[in-house]
Amino acid sequence: MPGGSVGRPGKMGESVSDAIVMEPLPAVLAAPVGDETRAKYDAMRESLAGMGSVLVAFSGGADSALLLKAAFDALGARAVAATGLSQTYAAEEMAEAKAIAAEIGAEHLMVSTMELTDPRYANNSHQRCFFCKSELYNRLNAVAQERGIAVVLDGANADDRDDFRPGARAARELGVRSPLQEANLRKDEVRALSAALGLRTWDKPAMACLSSRFAYGDPITVEKLAKVAAAERAMRALGFRGFRVRHHGAVARLEVPPAAMAEAVARSAEIVAGIKAAGYGYVALDLEGYRSGSSNEVLHARLQPGGLRGQGAV
Repeated sequence: MPGGSVGRPGKMGESVSDAIVMEPLPAVLAAPVGDETRAKYDAMRESLAGMGSVLVAFSGGADSALLLKAAFDALGARAVAATGLSQTYAAEEMAEAKAIAAEIGAEHLMVSTMELTDPRYANNSHQRCFFCKSELYNRLNAVAQERGIAVVLDGANADDRDDFRPGARAARELGVRSPLQEANLRKDEVRALSAALGLRTWDKPAMACLSSRFAYGDPITVEKLAKVAAAERAMRALGFRGFRVRHHGAVARLEVPPAAMAEAVARSAEIVAGIKAAGYGYVALDLEGYRSGSSNEVLHARLQPGGLRGQGAV
C-alpha cells in the first residue's frame, strides 16, 4: 500500500477496493498502514456494503467511530449511528459522540436505556456488562426493526477477545455483529486506519461506562455515578487524559498513565481539591498507573486458567 491509505466511498456498483484512495498518515504515527491492515479494512468495507443497511452501536470511541465511518462510506444514509442515553455515561462523552457522528455525516439517534432499573445490573456482579449490553442491544434491535434496518453492529475489535467481556455474550445472543472483530482488526490497526481517514478519535483514550469505576459487588446508584462523573470532569479540566477515578466509598483511587504520574504528583493540590469537591473524603494515587479493566484483576486472580476469560466464556 503506497504511503498508507484509507478510502473514500465508491459509486454504487463500483468495487470498494477499487474506490479506496488513501491519504498520507500523520507523521506522529510510528508506521504507515500496511498492506495486511488495508486488506482487512477493504474486506470489512465490502462486508458492510453487503449488509444493505446497518445500525451502529456508537459510543464515540475509536472503535465505533472507525466502524461508523466505514459503514457510512459503504452504505451512505443506510448506515445509522445509535447511542444509548443513560446516566452511566458522562454527559461530555454523549456530547462528543454527537459531534463525531456529525463530522462523519451519519444520522445519529439517542436511544434511552434503563439498565439502572434492573437489579441484576445495579447489584454490580461480574456479569454487569451482560445485563447492560442486553438492555442496549434489545433497544437497538427494536429500533432497527421499526426502521427496517437489516443488521445491528458493535465496535468490538480483535483484541477484545483477550479480556473478560460479558457484553460480548449479549451481542452473540441477540444477533449483533462485530465487523472489526470479523475482519480481525486489532486496536493498533484501528488507530492507524482512523488516523489515515482523518478521524480525530485515532488517539482517543479508551472510555468505558462509569459503572466500570466500581468494584464488583459495590451497588451502582445514580448518586455514586454522579460523584464519579464530577471527579473525572475535574481531572479533564486540569488537562489529564487516559485516566480513571475508581470509587471506593469515601476514597477516590486515581489511575493516570505512567507518563503522567510525575505531573499528577506535582499537581496533587489541584487534583485533591477537584476530586474532594466532587464529594470524596480522600484521594489516593495508584502507583501502578492506569490500566484498562483493572477491576478485572481481582476477579481474574480468583479464577482458574481458562475460566471466565476464555473465548466464548459467559
